[in-house]
Amino acid sequence: MTIRVVLVDDHPLYRYGARFAIEDAEDLVIVGEASTGEEALQVVREKQVDVVLMDIQLPDRSGLEVTRAITGDAGPRVIVVSVNEDDDSIVSALRAGAHGYLVKGVSRDELLWAIRTVAAGGAVFGPSIADRLSNYFSAVHELPSRAAFPTLTNRERQVLDLIARGCSNRRIARQLVVSEKTVRNHITRVFTKLQVSDREMAMVRARDAGMGA
Repeated sequence: MTIRVVLVDDHPLYRYGARFAIEDAEDLVIVGEASTGEEALQVVREKQVDVVLMDIQLPDRSGLEVTRAITGDAGPRVIVVSVNEDDDSIVSALRAGAHGYLVKGVSRDELLWAIRTVAAGGAVFGPSIADRLSNYFSAVHELPSRAAFPTLTNRERQVLDLIARGCSNRRIARQLVVSEKTVRNHITRVFTKLQVSDREMAMVRARDAGMGA
């Protein structure tokens, strides 16, 4: 069985590298390429496609929007391939209907294995992505009810819970597998939404709501 693949990325160099990696595989064939979301939709309409390698950031629309439009019972299966590996991007890709998520720079063997696995009906996530998903959903599951702070996102609630436990920014970053800069940005938004001016006030509000246990 030959697996028909479409490459969607606005960087010609990446498409060249992916094409070079795939063309030598006897069971894979590239049936189309696209540099924009509109081109991707057109290729999928015109070709028989099994797997689409989809970048998130396209010049005319989000790759996640395109993913949502083309996946379905009769649509091709999508592997998002992106430089982004933050939780929001990964979870958004899953919600859009992606069947895999890889970080750009994976080896040729990993890429070919991912395409074959997804084409066969499986789902694929690189090791670092799998760790992030595990931490993300575990942390969400452990949080108290959303009722206390309904304006906070899941990630912001995770950060607030760790603040309530007395964690430093560095420890929060390690726990959530993100950069300290990302943690600081989340904390700024948490302070704004809770209308508090410092960490101590946020900790008190969080502990009063049952967080940090």
